Amino acid sequence: MRLSISHKTTYNYTPPAARVIQMLRLTPRNHDGQYVADWRIEASADCRLDQHEDAFGNITHSFAADGPLSALSLLVEGEIETRDVNGVMRDTAERFPPSLFLRETTLTACDDAIAAFAVSAQGAHGGETLVVLHGLLEGVHKAMVWDDHRPYEGTPAAEAFALKHGIAPDFAHVFITAARSLGIPARFVAGYFCGDPTNKRDAGHAWAEAFVGDLGWVAFDPANGICATDAHARVAVGLDHLGAAPVRGMRYGGGAETLTVDIHIDQASRQTQS
Repeated sequence: MRLSISHKTTYNYTPPAARVIQMLRLTPRNHDGQYVADWRIEASADCRLDQHEDAFGNITHSFAADGPLSALSLLVEGEIETRDVNGVMRDTAERFPPSLFLRETTLTACDDAIAAFAVSAQGAHGGETLVVLHGLLEGVHKAMVWDDHRPYEGTPAAEAFALKHGIAPDFAHVFITAARSLGIPARFVAGYFCGDPTNKRDAGHAWAEAFVGDLGWVAFDPANGICATDAHARVAVGLDHLGAAPVRGMRYGGGAETLTVDIHIDQASRQTQS
């Protein structure tokens, strides 16, 4: 599948900001299931984008823009060729052993409810890791309701699981937390999804990868209840959302900040918008 992606983020500052510093994880890498045919990032401010690689092997760009800035926009555009590899990730950039991804973070701290949920899934599906992970995938997808009206606010997995609703990062965090509680390494993935045009989960998306000994890393999308397919474009990984966030930064001066995100994905003649 060939995906053409346009992702525009616009910030408005009232009053204008004196200086803005940002770090972007918005550039995908090639792996066995995807090839980046073309990709570019443009910032509206007069600044230089410095490319680096973070600890997890994600391609990052950082910049500082001096104001006064009443608005700042970032445009990411490109094309990615993807193919369905049944969720099995090969030829990805790996900087750490899988055991690192057993590490608990604030957003993936386990509580009794998630631990019990994970043990129940393990008991129902036997001891084989891949089968257990598919059980967790199905269980998280059924247990939680997609919430179109709530922006992502860094909700810890335990809180999201108790509420039983959320958006893609919440589903991913619950799955990751449950897997880790069973001793299965799992990590957060940020990227894009191009599925059913009526599906609110299109466009900017998040899912998880878990490590299976004889297969390596396998991608699970609990928000959609599927393993990753050629409709998924993988961009960044981390221990949780904070480690793979598309944009993080700070500003000096200014008051209120408003944010608008427009994402368009073309697959052949079809276009989706979020």
